[in-house]
Amino acid sequence: MTLLRMTAHYARPYWRSVVAVVILQLIATLAALYLPTLNKDIIDKGISLGDTDYIWSTGGMMLMVCFVQVIAAITATYFGARASMSVGRDIRRSFYRKVDELPSLDLARWGMPTLITRNSNDVQQVQMLVLLTLNFMVSTPIMCIAGIILAVQVDAALSWLIWVSVAVLFVVVGVMVWRLLPLFREMQDRIDGVNGVIREQIVGIRVIRAFVRERFESERYDDANLALTRVSVRVGNIFVLMFPVIMLILNVATVAVLWFGGHSVNSGEIQIGALTAFLQYLLQILTAVMMGVFMAMMIPRAMVCAERIDEVLSATPSQQGAAVSGAEPADGTVQIDGVTFGYPGAEKPVLSDVTFTAEPGKITAIVGSTGAGKTTLVSVIANLFTPQSGHVRIGGVAVDSLTRRQLSGVLGLVPQRPYLFSGTIASNLRFGNPDATDDELWEALRIAQAEPFVRAKEHGLEERIAQGGTNVSGGQRQRLCIARALVARPKVFLFDDSFSALDVATDARLREALARSTGDATVIVVAQRVSTIREADAIIVLDDGRVVAYGTHDELLETSETYREIVESQLSLEVA
Repeated sequence: MTLLRMTAHYARPYWRSVVAVVILQLIATLAALYLPTLNKDIIDKGISLGDTDYIWSTGGMMLMVCFVQVIAAITATYFGARASMSVGRDIRRSFYRKVDELPSLDLARWGMPTLITRNSNDVQQVQMLVLLTLNFMVSTPIMCIAGIILAVQVDAALSWLIWVSVAVLFVVVGVMVWRLLPLFREMQDRIDGVNGVIREQIVGIRVIRAFVRERFESERYDDANLALTRVSVRVGNIFVLMFPVIMLILNVATVAVLWFGGHSVNSGEIQIGALTAFLQYLLQILTAVMMGVFMAMMIPRAMVCAERIDEVLSATPSQQGAAVSGAEPADGTVQIDGVTFGYPGAEKPVLSDVTFTAEPGKITAIVGSTGAGKTTLVSVIANLFTPQSGHVRIGGVAVDSLTRRQLSGVLGLVPQRPYLFSGTIASNLRFGNPDATDDELWEALRIAQAEPFVRAKEHGLEERIAQGGTNVSGGQRQRLCIARALVARPKVFLFDDSFSALDVATDARLREALARSTGDATVIVVAQRVSTIREADAIIVLDDGRVVAYGTHDELLETSETYREIVESQLSLEVA
């Protein structure tokens, strides 16, 4: 059982707290069970006989037992809360680390909305179940078993009422849990749907407003929200029905005890104190069962959540990283040898038998029409995707034999969609080199043509950056990401269409500064604008995932019809 295995695994480091909870709950439960017996003695031996001293002494004993029960219960709750919160923390940490390790293609199988739900809402459900288990499920069986034994000792003739009441409760619980399990699974899926719609609309709010699609998107959200509401109402209907039924059983059992017990008292078969104790034991037993019912209602949802969490935790990466550090790349030479790659379910590969070499100290450009496979090729070079065939080597070492730390130290990637993290400009620039000095940061900003606008900020390097870099323009975001890669000082720079948001003048100044500062590093540039890469030492032309031409700008104008079409679509004949 996934839920049991998961909770046992993550609760094992906190076994001392769990043992403390069990012992303290045992003390609290035994104290609660002892109180009806003392109450019986006060009635039968004190009140009935008019023995005031006995009433005072037994009443004092009851106060002491109550004090022990309260202290034990409070302390048990404290240890239970600490253990359950720690279990939730560890599950979230394991989930995050697993997601961080999985390749991009594996993460795309689930999608961001469901991963967020699983690491927050789903973990919370499992965490809450652990808390309730430690607080209730330890005392529930003790209360039931010991309560039944004590109740039978008080009056065995009325014990059949206990068996009937408990049996009815279990039947009710079983039926309702059986109906709740599929509903809870559907509810979690609906939560994923709502999260997915919200995230998509927030990210694409500009597009929505530009095309005046607010009404349509509102209706789409309403549909997702209504679907979740309907499932929640169906779950709520069962919950609403459950507690009245339980209370009905409790009240009917109480009436039955008073009815049949009253006849026994009238005939002299049992004393009033004993009947009172029996009634208290019955209520304690049924209350314990009711707590078990409450737990049982949590179990189906927690089971579903645990399965969803375990689906990610037990996932086997489609590509395995290096287990230990291997050989270090000798230099930044990038060798692509017969690389073929296709996305899962695609009709044909995106890249087919791609072969070329990018040398240190030179700029290698990659151009091609939309969908030619340029960004995919960059992802393969960065080992984000594993090719179905062929090899990628940096400095003579296969990239899939390098650890992630080794690869990040060798390769600096500026993605097509630049992303900044919440924090400061300095914290973002130091992402690849935490030990970089302020002077090194300013030098990288100068090369990336970002120094003027950063100095214009009130706090300079300590200026706050919002999540995703939404408080800076697209061009500023690109330049900060380029500076971040420069700060890391890698042997290989990968620029995936990283100059698209820059104006022509800034683009020219940036390329000139890069050419002077990259030194012996290998520079691979993916670009849409020919003006960005016309001075490159080598240009690779991709068409439909294949290398159709290779050479300098002037050579390709003479030999490659595909490249000539790209140039003519962007530049006038005079510029070309």
